[in-house]
Amino acid sequence: MRQSVRPVLVAFLSAGLFAAAAPMSKLLLGELSPFQLAGLLYLGAGVGVLPAVVSDRRRSSSWPDDRKNVVRLAGAIVCGGVVGPVLLLLALRTASAASVSLWLNFELIATAVLGHFAFHDDLGRSGWLAVLGSVIAGCLLGFGERAAGLAPGMLVCAACLCWGVDNHLTALIDGIRPSQSVLWKGSVAGCVNVLIGITMQPYAASVGATGLALVVGALCYGASITLYIAAAQGIGATRAHVVFAGAPFLGAAMAVGLLGEPVAQYQIIAAGLLLASTALLFHDHHEHAHRHEVVAHTHAHEHGDGHHDHTHEAGARASYHSHRHEHEAESHSHGHWPDVHHRHMHRETG
Repeated sequence: MRQSVRPVLVAFLSAGLFAAAAPMSKLLLGELSPFQLAGLLYLGAGVGVLPAVVSDRRRSSSWPDDRKNVVRLAGAIVCGGVVGPVLLLLALRTASAASVSLWLNFELIATAVLGHFAFHDDLGRSGWLAVLGSVIAGCLLGFGERAAGLAPGMLVCAACLCWGVDNHLTALIDGIRPSQSVLWKGSVAGCVNVLIGITMQPYAASVGATGLALVVGALCYGASITLYIAAAQGIGATRAHVVFAGAPFLGAAMAVGLLGEPVAQYQIIAAGLLLASTALLFHDHHEHAHRHEVVAHTHAHEHGDGHHDHTHEAGARASYHSHRHEHEAESHSHGHWPDVHHRHMHRETG
């Protein structure tokens, strides 16, 4: 099987954008309540992906066309867009951004465990070693930071559990494009949280803080989540999140480049662990005989992967593209990752 590195690179880019979210949110909490800020961040995410959604409307539907995907999208909105961000921002009110970044590594554990027990996104030995290495790397990165404390730490862990569910649900939505998923999540979750926020506390933030929150939302949430979904649909939510665990390291690199902060030895060791963990993902796959039923869906793909042999009008085909297409029923055997075509029970060989 030809395993493309494209989803891995997309996950790295997603992590880079998300790296700035926690410190920027910490600053904005000086003028905004957690509910108000969570709402603005997700409204910004919706606005940020709007141009891509307008372009995509010519090629695909903007709403899932079956009940199963509607339920997945609704669950992702509630868990990942409404509940998770508020829990995180409540923790940031009393804990440092660095401490919260350390606790955020629990999202990887939550995603891996939920994938194994609930979403058929299983890992082999190499995959679990990659998870372990990424978690240890995150702990090393937070070395020397004062512990966040029990209450904020529990809030962050609860947020990570919500995002673990969100990660798997969005990875399984195949009726609409990632940017459309983010638009729905940003619009609904943003409006709900803003309304709750202004009901609980008068809105007193400046125009500058409001605008900055929307910009942070567009980049660190809108663009980042869109890229993450695209990666998760290609290699599975758990593997995509192992790569996404590089966000704290990219944040440290930003601090070195922009603020002139020194590089510590434990940071170098942790970065090496993360790279090694990512490399393990390419060895964590399995091969067995499996059957695909008839299905019609929309997702990004390329031809020559053994699953997409449909034809295009002259000049319409691109090397990597997205449109609604149908698959005939077939049975075959090949190595694969748990992408949108391979979410089935299996016996691990890696």
